[in-house]
Amino acid sequence: MTKFVFITGGVVSSIGKGIVAASLGRLLKSRNYSVSILKLDPYINVDPGTMSPYQHGEVFVTSDGAETDLDLGHYERFTDTSVSRLNSVTTGSIYQAVINKERRGDYQGGTVQVIPHITNEIKQRIHRVAQNSNPDVLITEIGGTLGDIESLPFLEAIRQFRKDVGRNHVLYMHVTLLPWIPAAGEIKTKPTQHSVKELRAIGIQPDILICRCDRPFPTGLKDKISAFCDVAVESVISAQDASSIYEVPLMLEKEGLAQQTLELFQMEQREPDLTHWQRLVDRLHNPTHHLEIAIVGKYIKLTDAY
Repeated sequence: MTKFVFITGGVVSSIGKGIVAASLGRLLKSRNYSVSILKLDPYINVDPGTMSPYQHGEVFVTSDGAETDLDLGHYERFTDTSVSRLNSVTTGSIYQAVINKERRGDYQGGTVQVIPHITNEIKQRIHRVAQNSNPDVLITEIGGTLGDIESLPFLEAIRQFRKDVGRNHVLYMHVTLLPWIPAAGEIKTKPTQHSVKELRAIGIQPDILICRCDRPFPTGLKDKISAFCDVAVESVISAQDASSIYEVPLMLEKEGLAQQTLELFQMEQREPDLTHWQRLVDRLHNPTHHLEIAIVGKYIKLTDAY
């Protein structure tokens, strides 16, 4: 049966959930597990095709012609798998589907509500991807930031998911920020503690914490986060800023992310083959010659656009 990983983000936006999802996919694929990745976007647009690239970056067009979130491009590049329109879900598409069903009379005159109708539609979309590609692990990224009102139906849906498919088949991963305060000369854990507290108030206890920081963790910091957030110290993962996104899978491998994921799922631990990926990173750091490449585009004000 497919295992399900749900990735949420807290404290700030642009925390790097998409890169974490893609990196985890790469690490699992390097262990010969099949992987698929799904993006749930809370915005009410039906798809990003009509959204301003200045706000959200350029769209990524899938092999079946769907205009989707740019994170799907990371998923394809990191995992070497093709994604389709099924791998991109928005609040707008969910509500559109539910309203169409209501107009057809599918609900037999019942009152259509967020729970259970919207949440059930979200869960059906997740199951549809799992059934279509039948991966060993389906990684689902929930867009937005914890606390956004638009995200609540998605969070409620994934909360219900563990009860629906069984505790051993669902894992919750939370990406958060550990800010460095120069005046104090310390990395502060309080934003992470509050973010986890808010997630737990919704009914979700994270199994793994991915902690973003711009410098190495001091001794004892993981123990402190573990104690305050009720997460095993082995499941507190350091995600230090990297010069290239392609370094992130190797960084997370050293931190034991894939190993901990497989352990929590009670899946077989396999030796990873990251030789090709290591060579890629080595070439980035040690180029044999210099080449200037011009990227000509319209949306250069937004660094995420291309």
